[in-house]
Amino acid sequence: MKKIIKIGFLSLSIAAATIACSEDFVEREFYQDVEQAPLKTVNEVQAFVRGIYSSMRATAYYGADFLAYAEVRSDEMYSTLQAGYYQNVYNYTMLSNDPYAVNTYNQIYTAVAKANIVINTDMSTLEGGAANQNAGFYAQGQAYGLRAITFFDAFRLYGQKYIPTGTLGIVLPLKYDPKALMPRATIAETEAQIEADFTKALALMTANSSGQSASKTELNINSLKGMMSRFYLYKGDYVKVRSLTADIYKKYTVASPDLFQTTFSFIMNGAAPNSIFELAVGINSSLSTGSYRQRLNPQGYANVVVSKAAYDSYTDTDIRKKLITISGGVRYLSNNNGTGKYTNIVGADNIKMLRYEEILLNGVEAELNGGDPLKALEYYNLIITNRGLPAATSVTIPLLKQERMKELLGEGLRQWDLRRWGDTVPRPSSASTDANLNAFPIPRGETDLANSPIKSNPGYDN
Repeated sequence: MKKIIKIGFLSLSIAAATIACSEDFVEREFYQDVEQAPLKTVNEVQAFVRGIYSSMRATAYYGADFLAYAEVRSDEMYSTLQAGYYQNVYNYTMLSNDPYAVNTYNQIYTAVAKANIVINTDMSTLEGGAANQNAGFYAQGQAYGLRAITFFDAFRLYGQKYIPTGTLGIVLPLKYDPKALMPRATIAETEAQIEADFTKALALMTANSSGQSASKTELNINSLKGMMSRFYLYKGDYVKVRSLTADIYKKYTVASPDLFQTTFSFIMNGAAPNSIFELAVGINSSLSTGSYRQRLNPQGYANVVVSKAAYDSYTDTDIRKKLITISGGVRYLSNNNGTGKYTNIVGADNIKMLRYEEILLNGVEAELNGGDPLKALEYYNLIITNRGLPAATSVTIPLLKQERMKELLGEGLRQWDLRRWGDTVPRPSSASTDANLNAFPIPRGETDLANSPIKSNPGYDN
């Protein structure tokens, strides 16, 4: 792989206090025309980690598009094609130079490049002694965890796991080298690397936990375990999901009925009792018209909307139904009256990467697959009794699948749930039925490079 990404030397003229205390890390702190030099201080290391978060919250990634891809290709939401957004994604008419395929790919691998700089820094040489080196090793653990997350995201989107006879995963650069040419790893190699990164992250962060922040906008040990739970659920390793769920159980609380909607709002940024991990946005770094909220809102682009089947799955007493507004016969998950999931008009809501409710649902599924059905019921009832529904006396896989749809609606998970279950992913009637198109195309800029070993995904540009 030859990424046209030059992540420059972090300017040492920036005051250390600015780097250490800034809530938001902005791209201008990287200079594109200077070769990256070794990091020497813990402030520089932590600034690079903040740079990873900055890449992840961009519109082309978690800021909007990556979430939308999982929703418009699902049974719970679809695209109206308003303002032209997601037309080729929704209709399965992408080409290998499609902006969605290209921009998200580049944003993911920019985050990977920043993580690799931290991962390959010798923390034992950082200035300032043992305390700074401890904080550096903890930050290095965060970088491993964030690289695992970004590799996992790229794998789901561009890997061949969900296409017929697919064998290829993704390119796995493990150090920062913009001149490198690398082939795609196999599916098994990709999954093994993601697991290795998560394992290394947990070891480093646990061993250096004195450097841990209480902030929910930084990856910590609990949120790392939660993201590992998501990965192992998709991998079908239910034993590990059960263990990770038990580790997190009761360290957070399910959002109560009176607080549920507020937990998604700007006023609860970083403070919701059910929030485990968020990407910081806030007023100063709001995504404005590039936010996910704009795609969902009738006063925005009105593009990603709720399906009738999803809306009808809620009973009238279910408080989650109140988050959906019907206007002109169309069901919206965002609106300007303050009752949707994504309502801040300038897109200043933090991006909720992981909620406690998802962990419990992961636990339900894992316990129903070779574990304890009574524990599955315990997890399940914690959620539904806080949503205006009576406690259940039993839970089954079909109920679990429906509950994941109702609880996690719009949060960027549904397509991947359907695919890992082997369930049907609806397509528009005019869309191609070619299953090879389940994977996004590898951008042409990667495959057309001279001597590029990267193989494209089948079904594109034919």
